[in-house]
Parts: sequence; C-alpha cells; structure tokens
Amino acid sequence: MNKAKRILFLLFLFIVKFNFQLYAQKIAALEVTLNNENSGIDIPVHVNLDQITALPDSTLNLVEVKGGSRVSIPYQIENKGQRVLYWIVKQTPGALKHRVFELAKEPHIKVHGHITLAKDSGYLTITANNKNLLRYVYKTVYPPNGIDTAFKRSGFIHPLWSPYGDRLTRIQAPDHYHHYGLWDPWTHTYFDGDTIDFWNLKGRHGTVKFANFTSITYGPVYGDFQALQQHIAFLKHGPDAGKEKLALNELQSVRIYQPAANQDYYIMDITIQLNCADLPIKLLAYRYGGLGWRATEKWDGKNSEMLTSEGKTRDETDNTNARWVIVQGQIDKDYAGAVMMSNPTNYSYPEPLRVWNSKSNDRGDVYANFSPTKDKDWMLNPGHDYVLKYRFVVFNNKYTKERAEAAWQYFAHPPAVTVKMAETK
Repeated sequence: MNKAKRILFLLFLFIVKFNFQLYAQKIAALEVTLNNENSGIDIPVHVNLDQITALPDSTLNLVEVKGGSRVSIPYQIENKGQRVLYWIVKQTPGALKHRVFELAKEPHIKVHGHITLAKDSGYLTITANNKNLLRYVYKTVYPPNGIDTAFKRSGFIHPLWSPYGDRLTRIQAPDHYHHYGLWDPWTHTYFDGDTIDFWNLKGRHGTVKFANFTSITYGPVYGDFQALQQHIAFLKHGPDAGKEKLALNELQSVRIYQPAANQDYYIMDITIQLNCADLPIKLLAYRYGGLGWRATEKWDGKNSEMLTSEGKTRDETDNTNARWVIVQGQIDKDYAGAVMMSNPTNYSYPEPLRVWNSKSNDRGDVYANFSPTKDKDWMLNPGHDYVLKYRFVVFNNKYTKERAEAAWQYFAHPPAVTVKMAETK
C-alpha cells in the first residue's frame, strides 16, 4: 500500500470511528455474573427495560464488551405490560464467569433466519435453523376409526422433536387413547358438588379444549405462544345434566429459546397459569395429573433410561419427589431425550413423580409426569392465579446428571443482571 493510499485508509478509519462514537450513546452497562457451573449450557437472562430507558425499541442496540472489542448481541423485547429485555449468555470454552454487556442508542443490527412460528390447518409449529422443534395442536383430533369419539381432544403438544429431528412424543396409543404427547389435564377434582375427571376421556366426565391464542411472538432470541385452554365439566346431575360447564381457565405459555445452528440441545419453558372460571375447584390427591409426557413408541425398557435429581433410576422413580428427571434413549441411529425440570415456586415442590417402570405394558413404554397433587389436595379459589413453571432441555446425545443439575440451577436461580447507568454529560 503506497503512502497516499495508506493516509486515505487511516482517514477513513478515523471518520468511521468518529461517526460511530458520535452516534453510539451508551445508556447502561449490564453485568452478569455466573455463580454456578453450567456445563456449557447457554443461559437466557432478562432485565426490566423500562427501568433503564424510555427510548423506543428501534433505537437500541446490545453489545458484549470483550476487552477492547464490542460484539453485537441478538436481543428481544417482550411487551406485556412492561418492556423486558431478553438475551442469551452464550457459553463457549474458556468463557468468563463475569460478562459485561452494554445497552446503547445506536443502529440495531437485524438478525435474519431466527426462530419462527407458523399456523397451518390447526397446527402451530415452531421452527429454528430450518428444523421443526415443536407442534402445538389446536384443532380437535379424533381417535382412529372404530374407537369411541369420547377420546377426541385439542390443545396439546405433538410432536416434540429433538434438535436432530427425532420425534419424542406419541398420541392415542392403543393402550391409552387419551394420552396426547405433552398435555396437562387434572384427573380427580371436585367441582360444583361433583367429582370430575378431565384426564380419562372415556368416562365423559370432562375434557380440555383449546379456546384461542392470546399471543404469538418470535424473534432473534425466542419464539413463544400463549394459548387459552378451557377445562370443561360434563354435568351429570340436576336440571343441567348433559350440559357443559366451564370449570377452569388455563393460560399455557410455551417458549423455545433460539438454538445455535447444529447445537445438540435447546431450551423450552412451559408455564401453566390456572384461574377458576366462576366456582372454586379442588384438585384432589391422585396418583397422576398435571403435566404428562407420553414418549415415543421407539423407546422400551431396554433402550431407554431415566435418572432423577435424587439419583433414582427408572424402576426406583415412581412415588418419589424430584427437582428434575432425565428421560432418554435410542431412537433409530440417534440418542435423544429431554430433562424435565420443576421450578421451586411450584406447588408441592420438589414435585412428586408418576413414572411407568421398565416393564410397563409388557414392553417398557415410557411415560413421565410431574404430579403436584399426587400426595395432597390443591384448592383453587376464584380471584386468584395459580402458576406452575417447567423447563425442558431437549437434546441429542447422552445427557449427564452434571449437565442436568447445572441447567436446573440456572432455571431455578437465574443470574441477576446488575445495571450500571452511564454518566450523563
């Protein structure tokens, strides 16, 4: 490079730097300290944006400060009553435990190819990196021909896929036509002077129906939806016998955080918010009920396994309590599964588990259920919200107890974000 060109190049760099510094206005430093081991798990974090700035979303950018460099970070703003800023703290070999990010007023770099949600013919599908991860079924699905139509159902997750595309769920198994992938009815309840079973559909006591979507959002950090599901009682006595009555409203929120391309896991959060429609309802103690997972028929007692946070293996797990449970096994040429995690704020935490043993249905079919009312009743009264929070780490390749414990720790105790406002001049 000759002298004249070199001078022009340096002048160009000076102008770019000057214009950047002139436009970029630091608003705040956001510091995150990771106190726990994380075994390479990326960590979603968030902070209340309205407490930091009133600037419009479109004028903001987030960067990570690494020594003398500033690297733009994908972020997403949730707008539900207040603005909440979300981003993911990526974990790479040698990554520091103390991470520094800056929120600034500067041009925002758009991220393309991020997670998306799409509705089509009664299905809502979440896709990332050109791969389907989850499908929520909001149309009514009927059982096979010749089977009692009482087994029809809407409002459930199926399929749930692993990052490599392995199907992890099953519906309408001949041994239990009322099993629907990932779903969460209550089995033994007391409502309006009678006992109602929303789980075992054949008895025609009750069911759960999809009502509508209250929110569908997606962006560079996560994709999520909120679905209103209605727990319907079929009245059996009195002048209204044979009619349907709304017993319980459920707002189910499902969120998947954007995985990196070729990543062998992703994080999914399920939040269940219960609210009485009119009358109180008591969820009576029963051995199963709540969030259940009927797993793929490709698993059996020989090619799958379970392990809980308390060190219990599959045949030891039923009737125990746990913070998390790993369910995994061989699927064709892949190995896949998920860690189901219960939040410390949940009713009956650490939650009781209902699990089928390795000889279930004479072949070892896999079913797992966090059942908060397994050992005691739960009274739900009008005018109150009752919330259950779960996280799934869905993965390929064998998952260890160390990774499961690290992931649970950051779910149960997310790292705090320390906000340091920039000095105003």
